[in-house]
Amino acid sequence: MREKESAAYRRIVKRYKQGLTRHALIDDGDRILIGLSGGKDSLCLCELLSGTMRIHRPQIHVEALHVRMDNIEYESDGEYLRSFCESRGVKYHEVHTHFIAETDKRKTPCFLCSWYRRKQLFNFAQEHGMNKIALGHHQDDILHTSLLNLFYQGQFNSIRPRMKFDRMPIEIIRPLCMVYESDISEYAIETSYEPQKKHCPYEHESERSKISEMMHTLEAENPEVRHCMWRALNREWEKTGLDR
Repeated sequence: MREKESAAYRRIVKRYKQGLTRHALIDDGDRILIGLSGGKDSLCLCELLSGTMRIHRPQIHVEALHVRMDNIEYESDGEYLRSFCESRGVKYHEVHTHFIAETDKRKTPCFLCSWYRRKQLFNFAQEHGMNKIALGHHQDDILHTSLLNLFYQGQFNSIRPRMKFDRMPIEIIRPLCMVYESDISEYAIETSYEPQKKHCPYEHESERSKISEMMHTLEAENPEVRHCMWRALNREWEKTGLDR
């Protein structure tokens, strides 16, 4: 059996297709820019979208951008990322940026890093005629964000599978929105995705890590927790409009 026919891969593809259909994420003629961090999630996203690009309909064009944050102590292999993308027919780009944490001490380094990366993605997408930016957030990311918003902001909502913007002709889409992180982790091992050489020092020190641990505990006691939360989020999105 080929690696791509493994049980983990079949589950990923099934939920990937469900997410595309359920949330109408891709249209014929889309020019999609992948935010390629270099982690397992964005590599999996690149692989899936490259497969979609090869089919007749919807006819889409896909490119990938890796934003290298010069002042954060992490390291990824740019040549590996380039080879990974180009072997799948996806054009690879890389840009550098940085931020100065001291300019806004109210914001955490994680927030500032994310904000400056996103800014580079938007600028690049507009300059190169891309109409959608695809990010590698999976269902676990979305559920964890909903709990963070509930506990720290007093509202039950989360990052959405699709977001439109009034001031620019670009949408953010999250094609892995219904895919489980555990399946991506299993598939990454099966296919020998090359891990980042050095992870961000802030990666395991945030509230998000604590939420992740809490979710594992809840799911061990009640496997239906994930599905109940997902249904509740979908009802909330339907009330306010999925793409807002």
